Amino acid sequence: MRDIRLIQGDITTIPVDAVVNAANSSLLGGGGVDGAIHRVGGPSILEACRELRATTLPDGLPAGDAVATTAGRLPAKWVIHTVGPVWSAREDRSEVLASAYRRSLEVATELGAASVAFPAVSAGIYGWPHESAAEIALSTVDASPFSGAVTFVLFSDDMLRVFEATRDRLR
Repeated sequence: MRDIRLIQGDITTIPVDAVVNAANSSLLGGGGVDGAIHRVGGPSILEACRELRATTLPDGLPAGDAVATTAGRLPAKWVIHTVGPVWSAREDRSEVLASAYRRSLEVATELGAASVAFPAVSAGIYGWPHESAAEIALSTVDASPFSGAVTFVLFSDDMLRVFEATRDRLR
């Protein structure tokens, strides 16, 4: 497995080229990581998202896709907004979650980003089981052709331990 950094912390404080936002499809802010990125990054992020909605994404960003905006006041150059799926016990949406990571790294490559910080997409309010979320995240990033540095910034010690155990198991 490639070298993927795992830390517990606040993703809005990490100095990287691109911070990935676990956004909702409206791109207009929300709770959790999305709300924190919009609060700390400031109004220029929301303005850029509104422009996307008014032009190229009138129906919002589909789950599994990604798009970039300015990072505003964050210590990053860009925010890559991605929409993860809501977990379902009746429907396997694993490929949509993997696509959110893949598309984020494709956008990072297009931007020329050399470093990317991810949250645990879909593992918060969207209810994705943590072990499965970690496995999909780590295996998808590991398989990506993205050549830059990848850091997962996990909000809690518990989530950090899940990601560490998953990484160790996948090695």
